[in-house]
Amino acid sequence: MKSLLLRLFLVVALGAAASLAAAWWYVTRPLPLARPVVDFTVQRGFTMREAAAAIANAGVDVNPRVLYWIARLTGKADRILAGSYEVHAGITPWLLILKLSSGDVSQAELRLVEGWNFRQVRAALEANPDLIQDAAGLSEAEILQRIGATESHPEGLFFPDTYLFDKQSSALALLARTYRAMHERLAQAWETRNPDLPLASPYEALILASIVEKETGRAEDRALIASVFVNRLRNGMRLQTDPAVIYGQGSAFDGNLRKRDLESDHAYNTYTRAGLPPTPIAMPGLDALLAAVRPPTTDYLYFVSRGDGTSEFSTNLNDHNKAVSQYQRRTGS
Repeated sequence: MKSLLLRLFLVVALGAAASLAAAWWYVTRPLPLARPVVDFTVQRGFTMREAAAAIANAGVDVNPRVLYWIARLTGKADRILAGSYEVHAGITPWLLILKLSSGDVSQAELRLVEGWNFRQVRAALEANPDLIQDAAGLSEAEILQRIGATESHPEGLFFPDTYLFDKQSSALALLARTYRAMHERLAQAWETRNPDLPLASPYEALILASIVEKETGRAEDRALIASVFVNRLRNGMRLQTDPAVIYGQGSAFDGNLRKRDLESDHAYNTYTRAGLPPTPIAMPGLDALLAAVRPPTTDYLYFVSRGDGTSEFSTNLNDHNKAVSQYQRRTGS
């Protein structure tokens, strides 16, 4: 009797061991993929059964029922996280379960460029295939309300940078990140401002920084250009900055700024109106923000492009007119 029981025990033990070995072999063997890289999305609210089906349908050669039971038996079935995932050759059922339960989602990126306006920002968001387009069709006021902005105009409120995000993230959530990033950079810059700066608020600094950003792409000229505008504000002179006039024309601008455009009054025409325009005209980068709040002390009141991206600075109108003649009139500008 004892011999029979011992034999039965050995058979059961060997069977269990064989089953465990088979199970271990299955969960640790690489799964065939339909492509070198397979990506899939686990929607919010998906159960493990639904996630397993989505994985199989995307091109991972795994039995959805088996994958579900692996997750169930290991206590992972209720811990899967929504998001977009990416798997490569060598992925095993167990690694797949760990990926789902740890939220190891795949990422995409969005680049916002210094000097872009909000129209260009929206276009970049809407052209990105990895974003959920929950901002499409919303008015500017609705977008600002949804991201928690307190301003009434969106221009210049978003920090230009390259942003990584989980695929199938909300466009509004990403925009809110860029909004917070600008507020953080602006607040930090404002704390370091020159004590005699003729700007009343961080928002005015943002406006000036946006003008500096559009006036030059040369790092070495930003601070001097900021000093020109700060000197003009102190002296009560009009800023006379072409990019602001162009911005005020919107889509009507045809690429050619004429004398009549400089004489046509509107809120952004800094030739006809004193002080800063009512809003930023673009997204300034960090260098432009710092230039606007910490310009060097100079006597410059004028500058003109040399035609090679750099600028010629002058302290008086006579020298400025000579520079204009030298650098622009000879080229027909």
